[in-house]
Amino acid sequence: MTSPLTDAPNSAQERWSPRLWGTLLVLCAAMFLDALDVSMVGVALPSIATDLGLSTATLQWIVSGYILGYGGLLLLGGRAADLLGRRRVFLVALAVFALASLLGGLVDSGPLLIASRFIKGLSAAFTAPAGLSIITTTFKEGPQRNRALSIYTTCAATGFSMGLVLSGLLTELSWRWTMLLPAPVALVALVFALRLIPHSPRESSSGGYDLPGAVTGTAAMLLLVFTVVQAPEAGWTSARTLLSFLVAAVLLVSFVLIERRSASPLVRLGVLRSGSQVRAQLGAAAFFGSYVAFQFIVTQYMQSLLHWSALQTALAFLPAGVLVALSSTKIGGIVDRFGTPRVIAAGFTLLVVAYALFLRISLTPQYAAVILPSMLLLGAACALVFPSLNIQATNGVDDHEQGMVSGLLNTSIQVGGALFLAVITAVITADGSARASSPQAALDAFRPGLAVVTAIALAGLVITLPGLRKQRRRGDGASIVVARSTVPEVSPEKAAVRD
Repeated sequence: MTSPLTDAPNSAQERWSPRLWGTLLVLCAAMFLDALDVSMVGVALPSIATDLGLSTATLQWIVSGYILGYGGLLLLGGRAADLLGRRRVFLVALAVFALASLLGGLVDSGPLLIASRFIKGLSAAFTAPAGLSIITTTFKEGPQRNRALSIYTTCAATGFSMGLVLSGLLTELSWRWTMLLPAPVALVALVFALRLIPHSPRESSSGGYDLPGAVTGTAAMLLLVFTVVQAPEAGWTSARTLLSFLVAAVLLVSFVLIERRSASPLVRLGVLRSGSQVRAQLGAAAFFGSYVAFQFIVTQYMQSLLHWSALQTALAFLPAGVLVALSSTKIGGIVDRFGTPRVIAAGFTLLVVAYALFLRISLTPQYAAVILPSMLLLGAACALVFPSLNIQATNGVDDHEQGMVSGLLNTSIQVGGALFLAVITAVITADGSARASSPQAALDAFRPGLAVVTAIALAGLVITLPGLRKQRRRGDGASIVVARSTVPEVSPEKAAVRD
């Protein structure tokens, strides 16, 4: 049976069928929800802290709990999509996401809320790579795929930006509505997904699902972020902190060794021999990590020091979200013309300027002079960087490894967010007594955090520079093909096994 998805046109200029558009929109809706859930809790954090009596360090785990659940099993989620079938993995995970959203709005304690967020992150760890790999195996590499990915990733960026606005509106009623809203939306998306997403081939593998790799990789990331968060309290040079870092390093080394020897690894390490792939992964971590940390600081600054309401804070972020949404159909053409290295470098440059400009904040609101220009630059940067990173990471990858690479990219994004948020939280809470003494002391505590955020974005810009040199030598925006798998693709007969 021919899948509707395989009937995609051969040219980006040809019309897509209504069913193909419907399938893309369902996948976009799921990715929108994933991104929405990361950001929507941001504006609600002060209300949650007041209602549940949580400290700043504990509050950070409401954000990091989701991000860590998301990032911790993304590699397994991507591999499961290849092995079990993308449709099956996507549908089951979307149903779990809806249930966890419902539970998150009903809990009455900090630990239970963090646990529900972690479960939602775990489910998103399967929907994200499955959805992305459905797109990348459907649309032919080049203008057609670039167009589809620009729409898909812009929906994610829009969800992340608009989540702040929705959070502001809902928090005026109760922070619980920010937790409950994704549930009905996910259920509606699930109904349409059952009708529109076709059965997909799955890879036949006798190597299993690399559970040892999933366990060691997840444990390493969880321990690393936990250690960074707890280090200011325990002491960066204390025996406890140093031992935790050592154990995390051992787990990471064990993960690499397991992947090298596994018959069916979560990550085929040969993929990382490609410089363009490595730059995409590191750039994704720097991009998302800096943005999550920036949002965390800015929402605290606006509500705690400027005494803005949740809605006012959300509206301050609105220009960035609008700019991202309006660019959704344009970025693919820009990438076709200039190539991903130039577009990513331009976006990171805008990101650095946006963060650096925000260092001028004071206890007096300066919306027109500081906040609005920063948000506009931030929106332009997100519109350029996020789709381009996805295109660069998935170009040149065989279809049977798209789930794996999609999981790897999303892992870089989410783990980068968790780690850098933990670092920023440690920076701004390093001297808690000074911060509590006066508003000016609190502002002075935020400035080093903003400086670190700017440095992270600058590092992302530096990472892109080798790609610019290679692109100039090639004279065009052609993609660099990643190191190919030595395992042959599944034959049509074996691929006929469907979920």
